[in-house]
Amino acid sequence: MTDSLRTPDERFDGIGWEFAPHYLNHPDGLRQHYVDERPTDEERGTFLLVHGEPTWSYLYKDWIGPLVDLGFRVVAPDHFGFGRSDKPTDEDWYTTARHRHALDHLVRELDLTGVHLVVQDWGGPIGLCTALADLDRYERLVILNTWLHDDTFEYSDGVRLWRQMAVDPAQLGGDMPTGAIVSSVLRRPGHDAEAIVRAFDAPFVDEASKAGARRFPFCIPFAEPELGDAALQAETRARLRTVGLPVHVAFGDADPIFTWEWAEQWADEIEGATLDRIEGAGHFVQIDAPDDVLAVIRAHVGE
Repeated sequence: MTDSLRTPDERFDGIGWEFAPHYLNHPDGLRQHYVDERPTDEERGTFLLVHGEPTWSYLYKDWIGPLVDLGFRVVAPDHFGFGRSDKPTDEDWYTTARHRHALDHLVRELDLTGVHLVVQDWGGPIGLCTALADLDRYERLVILNTWLHDDTFEYSDGVRLWRQMAVDPAQLGGDMPTGAIVSSVLRRPGHDAEAIVRAFDAPFVDEASKAGARRFPFCIPFAEPELGDAALQAETRARLRTVGLPVHVAFGDADPIFTWEWAEQWADEIEGATLDRIEGAGHFVQIDAPDDVLAVIRAHVGE
């Protein structure tokens, strides 16, 4: 049994999060949280919303109701180490492969089919590699600010600086300030910064509970190719070029981590992919410009 922490439920009170929790027990004894909301009428399919670092399913808070209203089941899991999922305390436990296996297990246990996959940040490598290994379950891919590694990918100065800071806690004030990290890279005006900080700090009760958040930056493939699934990411990026499903790339164009220029390059290499520019939005485009991204999705799936 892996040593882990479980965030008390009361940590999620008062943050504007009202979706009922669902839990899946994995073979190793860890419990994974996911949102599972359904329309009252016949379902058109399932939206699977996959988050990255250092966020959780709250990132899609403003998406879940509108997608259900469009007739879709919505499933939004928390990776282990994040949100309401169990948090192994050993940093070495966390590898990209473990996150992939957990997502694959959840998809299979829930028997999700007709899946419209949405990925962002580390959700990109995790979700896309998982989908292309079991493609019959998937119907559409929506790619937000993220990447897939290969030998040609040029990591931005923002990515390299982030890894440098994240692997040296002293550069982040001695801890991984999850809420402040999310709030600081939003680019649209009008956000309640204090509320965002509370929401993304809520899952973490102490330094030990942040092992997963500290580990993701360490695993970036240019520095840790094995832990970061470098070879599988490259294989997936190549297969994605002719995947045969609708692929929609939509990037916030004010993201210093995964730039608009990269979005243009990536969409151009994927056969038939669409490209939508979310103007003035930053890295966490789901919460920075939810209405704009949902408008893109509506345009592609239909009302």
